[in-house]
Amino acid sequence: MGVVEVLDPVAPARVGGWKVDVSRGERNGRVSSEWFNRPDDERYLSLDDLWANVKGRSERSRSRVVQTADIRVEAARDSAERLLLVLPKAHEPVAPTHWAFGQLASIVGAPASYLRQLPAPLAGINLQYGLTNHRAEQVKTFETEDGRTELRAVTGPDYGRIHDHELVEAVQRIAGNGTGDTRWKVPGVLDWSTGVYNPDVEISRDTTTLYASDRDVFLFLVDDHNPIEAGRLPDGSPIYFRGFYCWNSEVGAKTLGMASFYLRAVCQNRNLWGVEDFQEITIRHSKYAASRFAQEAAPALRRFANSSPQGFVNGIKAARQQIVARTDEDRDDFLRKRGFSKSESGKIIEKVLMEEGRPPESIFDFVQGITRLARDKTQQDARLDMEGRAKKLLDRVG
Repeated sequence: MGVVEVLDPVAPARVGGWKVDVSRGERNGRVSSEWFNRPDDERYLSLDDLWANVKGRSERSRSRVVQTADIRVEAARDSAERLLLVLPKAHEPVAPTHWAFGQLASIVGAPASYLRQLPAPLAGINLQYGLTNHRAEQVKTFETEDGRTELRAVTGPDYGRIHDHELVEAVQRIAGNGTGDTRWKVPGVLDWSTGVYNPDVEISRDTTTLYASDRDVFLFLVDDHNPIEAGRLPDGSPIYFRGFYCWNSEVGAKTLGMASFYLRAVCQNRNLWGVEDFQEITIRHSKYAASRFAQEAAPALRRFANSSPQGFVNGIKAARQQIVARTDEDRDDFLRKRGFSKSESGKIIEKVLMEEGRPPESIFDFVQGITRLARDKTQQDARLDMEGRAKKLLDRVG
């Protein structure tokens, strides 16, 4: 391989973007799942707009610890189907959201799906009994005022809340508005008809990757104007750029987490293609979650955003240079010693031969062949197992 170079900034290999090879690396569908399931009112066109929404919501909220026996359940006077909760020292009843009702039912050991099928007065009697006789005497409530007071979460008293706006603020420190005012932005789109990835597309409700609902936030950004050269495609195109996504739920619907990686393209459906070096950290909302976020997650995000990709590039270079097989016997022996069957070994060698025009010789060749074969697996467990073996092989380089 020639001289390793990080291009910053870069002129696209062709007008509108550069050619990519999505047959390499792995496919990641996490962002696509978010994109597919978000209605328009959960999609934001900038980090500023997203922050304003979740920050305003936080400022209208309060959290407190109350005794379960002091919570009174009543059916709404204007609706026989709706329950209200009267909390200690509250001026008016609060309406639990769908999510908070499920949390409350879980805390007292009642099946939420069953309670929702009952008339409100009968469901209220069951829920009141559970609260009055609940062994754990305290819960932490999270109430938000927005025209009326909603109970958005009911958790244990030691729940360590990380507000959604805190995560957005951590991302803003490195990504600005997320629209191209820094290196980090909402991604472009892969044109399947040409195989060209275009980093410059209009940010719209249909293309954005900045999301927030009443129970969570999810953000995905890339540095796709500065592709990384770790070898080139035959037409001279660079082949990687950096990306990360992160998520949080201040009401306990999910952990806080972030994932960083290198990738080759993002398609219209927001699938990530050609993913390499995927790293993920998660933080449960336990008692010391806020301090862990300040000490671990936010610094990790800054390190990734500001770090050189040289280590990743050098790892690929080392894998390319580490020759482990020169003959057919060497190749078969190398794969069989790592748990691949005779049939799998033949298919891996065939995959590399078809793509590269030569049989595998280096660690990198074998990793690429294993990854491609993994995509042919119809069962998820088998696919993940093979991808895991490929990653373990690459991790041993050096």
